[in-house]
Amino acid sequence: MHAEILFENGWVYTGNDAGPLRANLAITGGRIIAVGTPDAINGTLTPETRRVDLKGQLVVPGFQDAHIHPIFAGIELLQCDLTEATSAEEAVATVARYAADNPDEPWILGAGWSLDFFPGGTPTRELLDAVVPNRPVYLLNRDHHGAWANTAAFEAAGIGAGTPDPEGGRLEREEDGTPAGTVHEGAMDLFNAVKPAVPYELAYQGLLASQQLLLAQGITAWQDAWVPIPEGEHADHLDVYTDAAKAGDLKVRVTACQWWDRTAGMAQLEAITDRRDRVADSFDHHQLNANTVKVMVDGVAENYTAAMHHVYLDHHGHHTDNRGIEFFEPEELKEFVTAIDAAGMQVHFHALGDRAVTDALDALEAARESNGANDNRHHLAHLQVVRSEDVPRFAGLNAAANVQALWACHEEQMDTLTLPFLAPGAEDRHYPFGELASAGARLVAGSDWPVSTADPVAAIHVAVNRIAPGEDLPPLGPESQKLSVKQILDAYTQGSAWINHLDTKTGTLEPGKLADLAVLDLNVFDLPAEELHRAVVTQTWIGGECVYDRALTRDSQAQPAPVMP
Repeated sequence: MHAEILFENGWVYTGNDAGPLRANLAITGGRIIAVGTPDAINGTLTPETRRVDLKGQLVVPGFQDAHIHPIFAGIELLQCDLTEATSAEEAVATVARYAADNPDEPWILGAGWSLDFFPGGTPTRELLDAVVPNRPVYLLNRDHHGAWANTAAFEAAGIGAGTPDPEGGRLEREEDGTPAGTVHEGAMDLFNAVKPAVPYELAYQGLLASQQLLLAQGITAWQDAWVPIPEGEHADHLDVYTDAAKAGDLKVRVTACQWWDRTAGMAQLEAITDRRDRVADSFDHHQLNANTVKVMVDGVAENYTAAMHHVYLDHHGHHTDNRGIEFFEPEELKEFVTAIDAAGMQVHFHALGDRAVTDALDALEAARESNGANDNRHHLAHLQVVRSEDVPRFAGLNAAANVQALWACHEEQMDTLTLPFLAPGAEDRHYPFGELASAGARLVAGSDWPVSTADPVAAIHVAVNRIAPGEDLPPLGPESQKLSVKQILDAYTQGSAWINHLDTKTGTLEPGKLADLAVLDLNVFDLPAEELHRAVVTQTWIGGECVYDRALTRDSQAQPAPVMP
């Protein structure tokens, strides 16, 4: 075969070797046909071969984000975006500015405020009332497990001092029971009946805005971890994906993870499998599939809703009676996980606390006992705390550990809102990536963007160092929890390709596989660990097409855009 494209004069990390090779890479028809020395590849070249001079840069398999929310993130980018605020004052000023710039919007909707801006992570409604008194304001926090609302929003939803905390949720309250301004988990649903629906066009534009940013970070495939069956007039995110794919606007490879509604019971499985089959009948699996179900087992530690074996502590270090929230009774979880598994679908668990991890593994064990072993490739995401006795169960059940490596470091929210309220010694059990890898668990990687940045390079830096880029803090936990560059890079490429059932076509750079790859300006295998974050994606290719080129965008736009061939 003759090479249509040749990458030369650089390093190639295939994923099958201990490190990068000084090699060339040849592509034809969107697939890799050869990786090797110039002499070995010369026979594939013709005068028409397009030659890409790497100038010493590193080619790696395209990054695949195994837990991300691109459509929601894109919608939030187009609404009141608080992700750039660095203080409570900046967050409030951003809301005021957005409200002034959008006088006709009936509600001010947005997301991205950080819990550590506010005492106890719980801002008050009065802060919003001062800048937007006459329109409802509803803003999700950065981890999307809580929201901040003004008085007008509470009144519009009919929420007052007499409103009980819903099952699986909690309202922060003033002394007389009046909502104080912050709501957690299931209490966010109290606003659903009155909040404006997300229109289809906004969701579609949100997808395109997100894709533009993610391509610039070398991401060639993702698993969207929350694709709900729509209610009312809300846009159907699965329709957004299918329409974008038909129109040629969807450049990445997408696994759409369908949401398991905690209130809908077993009856929803038929609609989920029908949607799965509809996508399968229309698209190649490697372009778009919907054969995954997202199950939210618990909440998050910073608002004390992650399900823990040990009780949370109070501000004085004393035991409380709170072990967090399980959104399903363990026997119910076993029942519907077994049914999902029997339907041939993958289960993607949100399991953050160690009790949630135990429950998820118990459910997978029950499914295996009922259905036998299979290739559904279930995975548990987040894994903030894992009991030592549960670590070896991942490999035994062929359950992947889906890690959000960027979180495995000391930072304000961790040190002020989380660690002080967990069991003594919890830091050593936090994000136990090294321990999981040593026990044979398959690692896959994701970002949970927009909860945190989607940048895989930043996540690689933290996984290796357990310190955030640029921070002068001690590592989080013992040395044994650190990963090597190869371990975390493989998790972000071939590991996530495996979980997305794309591993026969992508995830490594070898003859016969699709030419999905990213080019880094620096060889991360040669960088000192503390400098890993300096590497930058300069090109992204999908199926042999260049969909992002930094050289063509950095001088023309503040935000990189895909370059279509």
